[in-house]
Amino acid sequence: MGSDGALADALTEVEDGTADGIIAPTLDRFARTLVVQEAILAQIWKHGGRAFTADTGEVLPDDPDDPMRTAMRQMMGVFAQLERSVIAARLRHGRREKAAQGGYSYGAPPYGWRAHQKELTPEETEQAGRARARQLRDEGELSYREIAAVPEAEEIRPKRGERWHPETVRRMLANATDRPPTLRRRTS
Repeated sequence: MGSDGALADALTEVEDGTADGIIAPTLDRFARTLVVQEAILAQIWKHGGRAFTADTGEVLPDDPDDPMRTAMRQMMGVFAQLERSVIAARLRHGRREKAAQGGYSYGAPPYGWRAHQKELTPEETEQAGRARARQLRDEGELSYREIAAVPEAEEIRPKRGERWHPETVRRMLANATDRPPTLRRRTS
């Protein structure tokens, strides 16, 4: 499934009868965890909908006379969840190793920074946007939503997307220093 919003829309369409069911590439694409996968399937079936995957076809509802059906579906979900966890652990380990060797190793740089030759360097236009957001925060009791509206009105663009979101502003302001986030000293 694409995003949580798209899934919610699809579930609503099944609930109101606009759609007969939902299809996903694989069973684990319905959700990242087994618990959520099972909740989604339960919602689909509760409203008379059907669930399909491109790789195995229809995901049949639970049958009290066939407990293996449920067990096999849930085992597939458990192993998909395990695989994601193993991949995430490998990525964390690899990033730690790369960071120990020096250089930036943590994915897309945060707003205000760009990766250049394995180091984070300031991105001047975005640093001006960071400074403006800090100024707004320091001047008064504005909410993150209110702060987000100002750069938008002043045509200061976020790194990704068209609009500023309050959570993006909160994360940006959480780094109170002008140093790249990976160079801050950790207190643990």
